[in-house]
Amino acid sequence: MWRGLWTLVARAARGPRRPCTRQGSGVPVPGSGATIFALSSGHGRCGIAVIRTSGPASGHALRSLTAPRDLPPARSACLRLLSHPRSGEPLDRALVLWFPGPQSFTGEDCAEFHVHGGPAVVSGVLQALGSVPGLRPAEAGEFTRRAFAHGKLSLTEVEGLADLIHAETEAQRRQALRQLDGELGHLCHGWAGTLTKALAHVEAYIDFGEDDNLEEGVLEQANSEVRELQLALGAHLRDARRGQRLRSGAHVVVAGPPNAGKSSLVNLLSRKPVSIVSPEPGTTRDVLETPVDLAGFPALLSDTAGLREGAGPVEQEGVRRARERLEQADLILAVLDASDLASPSSRNFLDTVVAPAGAGSPNGNSQRLLLVLNKSDLLPPGGPDPSPNLRPHLLLSCLTGEGLDGLLEALRKELAEVCGDPSTGPPLLTRARHQHHLQGCLDALGHYTQTKDLALAAEALRLARGHLARITGGGGTEEILDIIFRDFCVGK
Repeated sequence: MWRGLWTLVARAARGPRRPCTRQGSGVPVPGSGATIFALSSGHGRCGIAVIRTSGPASGHALRSLTAPRDLPPARSACLRLLSHPRSGEPLDRALVLWFPGPQSFTGEDCAEFHVHGGPAVVSGVLQALGSVPGLRPAEAGEFTRRAFAHGKLSLTEVEGLADLIHAETEAQRRQALRQLDGELGHLCHGWAGTLTKALAHVEAYIDFGEDDNLEEGVLEQANSEVRELQLALGAHLRDARRGQRLRSGAHVVVAGPPNAGKSSLVNLLSRKPVSIVSPEPGTTRDVLETPVDLAGFPALLSDTAGLREGAGPVEQEGVRRARERLEQADLILAVLDASDLASPSSRNFLDTVVAPAGAGSPNGNSQRLLLVLNKSDLLPPGGPDPSPNLRPHLLLSCLTGEGLDGLLEALRKELAEVCGDPSTGPPLLTRARHQHHLQGCLDALGHYTQTKDLALAAEALRLARGHLARITGGGGTEEILDIIFRDFCVGK
């Protein structure tokens, strides 16, 4: 009986059979028999440029450019004179490295040429590689796609690598490194293992339920594991898209009455003159947006028109757009003139924007808002707080920069809540497809708990496990893979 049970465990772990021509992910690589080459470092003049090859002819290419020398020792840098394989013309003195497969980034034979980074040198070496039979230029992301196809990287690790290449802030870099290290993939593999065990128990009960020698409580144990997994999946799906905001940037809207210093604050935070600054009210009439790094987090900073009534039709359209952006904001920077808090425009802004954000909506969700009192340099030195009855606020002078450090620290704390802290806690879901498949897995587990038919219950577990497999790359369609890999640069 136990032999039959272990057969079921193995069958559940394998999943549905499908043809596979290579070890690894089983994903076919376009032109996988060819050897590819590309410039892997950035374009333009530089001290050192890295050109890499991958494929069965990599060793031949390395010998052709360094003849009559033999291949260098594996994974050791050696200085070689590079020459054109046809004309014999010297091209450069370079460090070359040889990575025989499968102990390489792609799992194939690879070679690297670390040449001087002048355009003529790089162009000459690329032309020389192009003249070697069996070599062709790589497509965007093809090196990483081959690594995925050979099982060197899971799909979540591939996405982490892409995010690391495009990371512009410290928070993005930390999150990308965690995903590249496989944290999300390991979590999904652990969940898939739980489902595999539960599926084996259910199928064992189906096949051997009438035998007296089957352990009692098999189904109860499977049900308990599924309930625990449902709680874990629900917790991850309640992250309010924090991971996606961390990857693409939180929407921070700067709002306030006219002449409060909104544009000055946008320029101060973005460290460049994004908005026109003028003492004339109504200077900003449209929404101006700029991507910025706020305290290590990515953000899309929006400068909006001053909120007031009675202006002309053009400015009123700007006010309408400003209110629309406020509804979409992940975080509002509410700016008031610290020396003019009693004015009708300031009181109206406090009543219509600041107070509702603090009170929250009927469902208990309050919009995040930081109240900033600008122009603190106009207040009498050493005087009392100009607004003791206001909600918690920050004093700032965009003119002198006083109070900026306190504002940045407050922004860091708020954005850590909005985007998630990538240095602590479970791995974040950085892409919409992660959320889609986790929700699909949770829905399938819901069907499992509701059905009374054991065959349908087993099928629900298989469907749930399939959704988890698609997160890490198992059973993914070519269209999804094309979308993911096209974001890479050529040579990666």
